Amino acid sequence: MALNNFLFAQCVCYFLAFLFSFVVVVPLSENGHDFRGRCLLFTEGMWLSANLTVQERERFTVQEWGPPAACRFGLLTSLLSLLLAAAHAWRTLFFLCKGHEGSFLYAFLNLLVSAFVVFLVFIASTIVSVGFTMWCDAVTEKGTVPHSCEELQGVDLELNVDNSAFYDQFAIAQVGGAPGRGPRQEGG
Repeated sequence: MALNNFLFAQCVCYFLAFLFSFVVVVPLSENGHDFRGRCLLFTEGMWLSANLTVQERERFTVQEWGPPAACRFGLLTSLLSLLLAAAHAWRTLFFLCKGHEGSFLYAFLNLLVSAFVVFLVFIASTIVSVGFTMWCDAVTEKGTVPHSCEELQGVDLELNVDNSAFYDQFAIAQVGGAPGRGPRQEGG
């Protein structure tokens, strides 16, 4: 009976890992499509005025887009986590329904693979969080723009991309759907 409870708990955890991975995969892939393959993580840019004598900021200009590998690594890591969680959930459910037990070797290999994926997820989440904070710092000029990063997703930045949901996409990807978290709110 204790084995069944343990297998059931494992199956539930794998299913939750699958859901959280899915919650990350969807917004990251949508952002890649919206930005036409450009990566906003670690992007450098500034606001330029059409008339330099007037201090009004009019247009955001990207000096250098972020490395595509930064966005791809987060997406690939979440896809790997999604597939691995689905495979483990299915196998654990199979063990639970059929009454089979895994071997010690299977448990050890499962531990190693899961630890490696956790390490990759930690690295990817750090890259996404730091890179997105750098984007928000660039687009708000570290808080000197009268809009927050979240408000600027509603402004056409004239970058030849669809920036209408970038904040929502990365806020969801960073926290797995928990509201109220993400990069610090700056500006008015």
